Amino acid sequence: MGQPPVVYGQSERPPRGDYSRAQDDYTCAQNWAAYTAADHDTYHRLYQRQSAQLPGLASEAFIAALPSLGARERIPRFDDVNEGLYKATGWELVAVPGLIPEVPFFQLLANRKFPVTDWIRKPEEFDYIVEPDVFHDLFGHVPLLFNPVFADYVQRYGEGGLKAARLGACEMLSRLYWYTIEFGLIRESGALRAYGAGILSSAGELPYSVQSPEPRRLPLELARTMRTRYKIDTYQQTYFVINSFQQLFDLTEGDFTPLYEELRGLPEFAADAD
Repeated sequence: MGQPPVVYGQSERPPRGDYSRAQDDYTCAQNWAAYTAADHDTYHRLYQRQSAQLPGLASEAFIAALPSLGARERIPRFDDVNEGLYKATGWELVAVPGLIPEVPFFQLLANRKFPVTDWIRKPEEFDYIVEPDVFHDLFGHVPLLFNPVFADYVQRYGEGGLKAARLGACEMLSRLYWYTIEFGLIRESGALRAYGAGILSSAGELPYSVQSPEPRRLPLELARTMRTRYKIDTYQQTYFVINSFQQLFDLTEGDFTPLYEELRGLPEFAADAD
């Protein structure tokens, strides 16, 4: 048992997380008893800060589903969340030690299993953390898995990811994940709102993404999104906007193989391109 650590992008420090606990599919048991009082306090303070920002900035669907995570005073037990989540959409949370490779990640999503990092940031990382932790994954991602249409989109993305891996197209498809599941914006009742987990779990990027005049906000279109590079260490310079989760689901209905072939011969867009 045990798997090699995973790193995306360039980093001078080894990834956090005990990968010796990881099974073949990179999942592990959530060692809930190992969380300290300081860990629970960090989660509680992060939850309080982010939930106070949501009105007027976050998707109403997200706000409505957030209480499904349970008590905000402590890190939830994944099994407790799973009771309601499985009944709602057939999804379940599985613990992972940190970032995992693309194919195991896609395989979990295709099987309606969402990988959640089980460690939490240190108090000195309260405002910024390089890798996703349990707060980012739980608070940012999990509430919308209670939404049936969005939950189906995430499963379909996982199925598409397995195919993209066979076609050598993971980089293009990863941009769709980045600009929807992580940093997506939606129009609800004519107003711009955030639904991406990277936005919803960030105190600074949530108001920036919705209110700032600086970033570009473009209608989500598959070819443009897959050609657009993104930033991993700053606020996004471009956001893609959907009109509904059903639109997002419908966009991914077709076979992407011809699209991948078309895009291979086209130049990419910079993260701040018009």
